Amino acid sequence: MAGRDLRQALSQLPPILDENLLAGQSTLDDAGVYRLSDDLALVQTVDFFSPVVDDPYDCGQIVAANCLSDCYAMGGRPLCAMNLVAWPRMALPIEVVTTLLRGGQDAFQAAGVTVVGGHSMYSQELFYGAAITGLIHPDRIVTNANAQPGDHLVLTKPLGTGIVAYGIHGRIAPPDLIARATAVMKQLNREASEVMVELGAHAATDVTGYGLCGHALTMAEASGVSLHIEARRLPLLEGLEPLVASLGETTGQVDNRELCADKVSVADSVTGLLRAICFDPQTSGGLLVSLPPENAAALVRRLRGRGIEASIIGRVTAKERYCVLVE
Repeated sequence: MAGRDLRQALSQLPPILDENLLAGQSTLDDAGVYRLSDDLALVQTVDFFSPVVDDPYDCGQIVAANCLSDCYAMGGRPLCAMNLVAWPRMALPIEVVTTLLRGGQDAFQAAGVTVVGGHSMYSQELFYGAAITGLIHPDRIVTNANAQPGDHLVLTKPLGTGIVAYGIHGRIAPPDLIARATAVMKQLNREASEVMVELGAHAATDVTGYGLCGHALTMAEASGVSLHIEARRLPLLEGLEPLVASLGETTGQVDNRELCADKVSVADSVTGLLRAICFDPQTSGGLLVSLPPENAAALVRRLRGRGIEASIIGRVTAKERYCVLVE
């Protein structure tokens, strides 16, 4: 759902009042966290979507990585997964579902997550996703609501997967760009999560369907601060520019730009690809992490040493007129 529609729907619901609910919909955080005891809490999240790449095995791996990402963004340790699959039986052979589920299961296994079951149905379109249950200490939750003035912002994956997905749908994305995007989307955020927790991250969120600016806006509003993003520092998938020129502004970018209306300022000097990338909906994107400057530098250094393309992309200030400023 477009962000404006989701927020409108949620605004009509009464608040959830439970002293054991440590993270919920009030701050639009990545996952729910429910306290079981003084030293143990559940992390729960669910996601499903239609394929973004043509290969069903790769798609399964991408979906699994995306579903786990919300737990990683909270600093949690995912434990179990329950599959959700909808199959258009008149359009696709059952072997597609088997391959899709095998890709997901292999990715979950690599993450140390056990698939315990799931739910299936017939549909007009193929969908795949998973509900994730994880564990965390109640005092060690990394929410989106604690970014602090003076912090630096780190992004742990390059941007542009939404543009590639639209290009795949239109049969105009080049194979080498598809391969690069697929590798990025399949990459787990596990190591980024573990290192950010070790380095004392103040806040984090994963960058997915609402794009960089949409998720940055949620963090800024929840934390009561403003985020300054330097467009020239944004890590991008190599080879995006010709595809952006061919596609123009996508529906997802329009929806995300409208979500950010009046709260996000993008400088007039930020044009073309960089302007598009600010609102591009990501699949299985990286973590956006807020932490002290010296720790941010250490996070980037350690992740790059493990082959993860992390970058410092901005800073946090006291609240200004705009919640997010792209400069």
